Order: sequence, then structure tokens, then C-alpha cells
Amino acid sequence: MTTMTVEPRAAGPAARGPTAHPNFLTAPFASRTWREQGYLALMLLLAPFAFAYAVFTVSLTAVVAVTVVGLFVSGTVLLGARGWGSSYRGLARSLLDVDVAVPAPYTRPRGFWRTLGSLLGDATAWRALLFMFVTFPLTLLSFVTSVVFLVVGLGAITYGIWYRFLPPQLGTDGEMHVGAQFGPSYYVDTPPRIALAALAGLLVFFCWPWILRMFTLLFRVLTVALLSPTRASLRVAELERSRTGAVDDADARLRSIERDLHDGTQARLVAVAMQLGEAREHLADGGDVAQAAELLDTAHTSTKDALTELRELARGIHPPALDSGLTVALETLAARSALPVTVDVDPAVEAGGRLAPALESIAYFTVAELVTNAAKHARATGVWVLVEPLEGARASGTVRIRVRDDGRGGARVVPPDGSGLRSGLAGLAERVRSVDGTFDLSSPAGGPTVVTVILPTTSLSGRP
Repeated sequence: MTTMTVEPRAAGPAARGPTAHPNFLTAPFASRTWREQGYLALMLLLAPFAFAYAVFTVSLTAVVAVTVVGLFVSGTVLLGARGWGSSYRGLARSLLDVDVAVPAPYTRPRGFWRTLGSLLGDATAWRALLFMFVTFPLTLLSFVTSVVFLVVGLGAITYGIWYRFLPPQLGTDGEMHVGAQFGPSYYVDTPPRIALAALAGLLVFFCWPWILRMFTLLFRVLTVALLSPTRASLRVAELERSRTGAVDDADARLRSIERDLHDGTQARLVAVAMQLGEAREHLADGGDVAQAAELLDTAHTSTKDALTELRELARGIHPPALDSGLTVALETLAARSALPVTVDVDPAVEAGGRLAPALESIAYFTVAELVTNAAKHARATGVWVLVEPLEGARASGTVRIRVRDDGRGGARVVPPDGSGLRSGLAGLAERVRSVDGTFDLSSPAGGPTVVTVILPTTSLSGRP
């Protein structure tokens, strides 16, 4: 089953984890191992310059702290750390398979002092500086250690080939020896000792990838911890997106109401006014009373139709049935639906009182939209609606709404394309997200389509 979930971003970085570990025998020859060694080599090239930049930025800020103009210069230099952070994220993405989300770009606020405060208080830049400080000694240690293991391992494995080119040495036994010396009188110049050195070299060589991986794991952790967006910035960005979506949806709804009033109800009322005017003229001039009565009858019918249209418009803004509670509203919706709709609302949802009006409205319109979609697009023969509190949600928690139809499936959430237009499901998802809810869609080809909406609420026992 294919499942798409539209929900707020996790309160943490979006990172793609490293690929699966090769086994012990293949690790030294795996491309991942050599990419990690390449990462350490590039980090070694960058580390001195990055460390110098970090020290210069902090020193400059401390020196010019007594001047306002100098602080602007320091803040501009500080923003340059964002570029370093972007470079390090690119390295991690290319060589360590860690795809860290990009922090929100710096936005300059209006006002002299607010601009200065935003420059010096940019958390993304300071965290990048901290990364440059911390990784400097770690880079030196990790590169030197990994290279030593690699060189020692390969050197010991090939020792039997090149040891003959070593200069002769006089041993304590009075004889000349050609080979590596360990201690005062131990020379690796006999076949058993050469074989032992090769075995030791093999062991070191096959341990090298795991030593390397230990260090790159630290770099992965630091990259995710210091170069990813903070929870607060992710939350702010999500709230801004939700607010923009809510404003756009509200504007679209107002335009739709204005269009319906202008093209429907207003035109009908204009016709009623004209019919009444004609009837008055007939009666005033002693004309045909029967024709005047016919005009009045037509105007009466048009007036009732206009009232019906106004009720439908009012129901679209706020269904009157919601005044009696969510359960009654959903049952009324089911009774008016073109499809058989089964509604099951757990009594615990409204046992202690009414839900907040905003939650009731979102729940109602979500179900209404999904029922309409099932009737129009899914070729369904029935819809089932379940509303229940999650475990522990009777006093403070969340409410789950599950809508299922037996249609043909294949539904999907189409994200906004920048034109301001949204699909129905995307609009529902935005509305749910505006109150920190989640919107989960499961709609494999052939059906069934199941939509699960979870709405958090601080109180299920009364209106705020």
C-alpha cells in the first residue's frame, strides 16, 4: 500500500542516513570507505582556513564591540559563516550521504537597530562558527589516525617486497641485519617474521575502515546538530507556510462567496425587483390583473429560490447544524449526501462538553470535502466516517477523524505550484496543519481511499 503523509515537518533536521555498512572483508574496498577518506582529506584542507575565519570573526566582534559601525562590519563577516556551513553541508551530502536540510535564509528586517541585532544574533551563523571551531582538532586527529592505520596496514602487507632496500644494521648479536627493528635486537628479516608482519598488516588494514567510520560518524553527528535548522526556525517556517495557506484559502473562499452572490442570488433578486415593478405598473394603470398576479407569483417563487441559495451560502460559511454539536452536524451531512454515509462519533469526543469552534469547523469541512470527493471522483458506493479521541485524549490530547470510501483510489495531494491554486486535498492539508494537525492519505490504485486526520486540542471538555 502506498501512503502519503502531509504533516508538519519534524522538529529536527531532515537528514538522509548513510548507506548500509559493508561487511568486514569488503569494507577496505568499498567506495563508501574511500569517499569517507576523501571527506577527511578535504576537511583537512578546509580546517585551517575555517578555523582562522572563526577566530578572526570572534576577535573582530570583541574588538569593535564599542563602535556601532564596526559591529555592522562584524555582523557582515559573521554572516559569511553561513557560506562555510553551506560548503560543509555539501561535502557531507556528497561524501557522507547525509542530506541536511538547509536553514532558512537570512532576512534583513526593517530598522537600524533591528538590522544590527539580526546580524549579530544570527543563530545559524554562530552555530556554523562553532562547527568550524570544534571540527578543527577533530579533523587533525581523525585524518592523521586514519592515514596512519592505512599506511601501516599497506606497508606491513607489502613489507616482504620492499624491506630488502632498507639499510643494513649491526645487531647486538654482531651480525648485519636488513629489516625493520623492534627493540634492541628484534629484526623482521626472516620468513616467519615477515609473514607475521603481513598478517598484522592485514589486520590493521581491515580495521582501518571501522576506525575511519568512527570518526566520520562524529562528523555526521556534528553536521546534523550544528548545520541543520533549529527546531524553533523549523517551527517558525512551518507557521509562516500555514499562515500563508490559511490566508490564501480564506481569500479564495471570500471570492467564491462574492462570485456566488453576484452571479446567483444578486441576479435573482434583480429579476424579482423587475417582476415586482412590472406588476405594480399593471396594477397602477388598470392593466391586466391576471398578468400582474402571474408576475407576483413568479417573483414569489424567485424570492424563495434566492432564500434557498442564501441558506446554502450560509451553510458553506458555518453550517447551522454545528450549533448543535459535531455529531449532529456530521449526521446531517450524511443525510444530505448523494452517497450512503455511515457516521460513528465516539461519545467521549463530546462527553464533557463541546470541542473548540475552530476544531469543529475544520473537522466538519474536512469530512464534507472528502465525502464530496468520494461522490464526484472516486466512483464510490459508500463512505464510512469515524471520529474518536486517541488514548488519553479525553481530558487533553488529540482527536482522530478517519474517512474511508470504497472507490477506485489513486487520490493524491497536489502541492501548490506557486500560482496560488490548490487542489481540494492540499487545501484540507493546509487547514489541518494550521492547527498543528496531521493529514494522512492512503489511496492505492483500485482503492480503498483512507484519510486519517489528527487534530490536537488542549481541551475536549469545553469551549475556550
